[in-house]
This record gives sequence, C-alpha cells and structure tokens, in this order.
Amino acid sequence: MMIIAGGVAILPSCSGDPGKASIALKNLPVTADQETLLAAVAETIIPKNDMPGARDMNLHLFTLKMVDDCSDAAEQQVFMAGLDSIDQFSRQKYNNAFVQCSDTQKATLLDDIAGGRQDNKQLTTMINITKRRVIQGFMNSKYVMTDLKKYELVPGRYNGYFPVKTS
Repeated sequence: MMIIAGGVAILPSCSGDPGKASIALKNLPVTADQETLLAAVAETIIPKNDMPGARDMNLHLFTLKMVDDCSDAAEQQVFMAGLDSIDQFSRQKYNNAFVQCSDTQKATLLDDIAGGRQDNKQLTTMINITKRRVIQGFMNSKYVMTDLKKYELVPGRYNGYFPVKTS
C-alpha cells in the first residue's frame, strides 16, 4: 500500500506540462518556447568555447528568476513584450526565427537592438536587462569564482626577492 501511495503522490510531478517553463515563476507567464528563445539570446551574449556558455550555466533561468523576483510589474511587462518581439524583428531582418539564425546573424541582431538601430523600445529594454543579468550570473557563477584565474592589476604584486641580473 505504501508503494502505491508513494507512486500516486509522485505521478503528477512526472507528467510535466511541455508548454511551461522549467522553473516555477510567480509573476512571469513564460512558456517553454520563450525559455528556449531566452536561452539562445543568453548563449549569444556568452557563447560556449573553451569555457562553458550561458546555456551550460543556466544563465537564462537566472535571468528569468531575477526579473521575476527583483523587477516591478511594469518592467516585467516590458521584458515579456520585448521577448515576444525578438522573433518578429529577426523575421523582418533575416526571414528566419531567432533560434534558427546563424551565430553571426544572432550577434548582429543583438548589436542592432542594443544599439537602438530599431524603433522598438521594449525590445531594447529587454536586451539590456538580459545582458545585465546574464553577465551578473556569469560573474557570480561557480566557474568564475573557482576556475577562472585571478586578475592582477598592473604592475602586479611586489616581489622583494626577485633576482636581478647585472650587465
């Protein structure tokens, strides 16, 4: 009886709705497609190369959570409206959805949006928020805090025992 009761209790969590975001949000009505789109935007900002990319570090989820928790209702509405209009802007410029564009096309689109070379202020605001939150999440990630080398200001630290060669 306990096994059946445990299975009945766990069963609803196994059948997740494929149309919902993968994290629980209180204020943002984000769909799985919008989450995928935001992941592509974040991956364009911090691409994967010899270090993990934004998608590997789940920075799109960090961005969603920060906007959900730390932004007021007006900014959340602007963010969602901007997120909805990325594909429209991408289709106008490249006749393709943002997710299906090449990496250079994605970078060019984000540069055009952030540079204000389009007339949608909601889109510009959404990209600026996303950039700020993705960089914040990256700088506070485990990778940066543990694996990235420490930056030393020029001229570096003083070494009083450094051997000096005389000519």
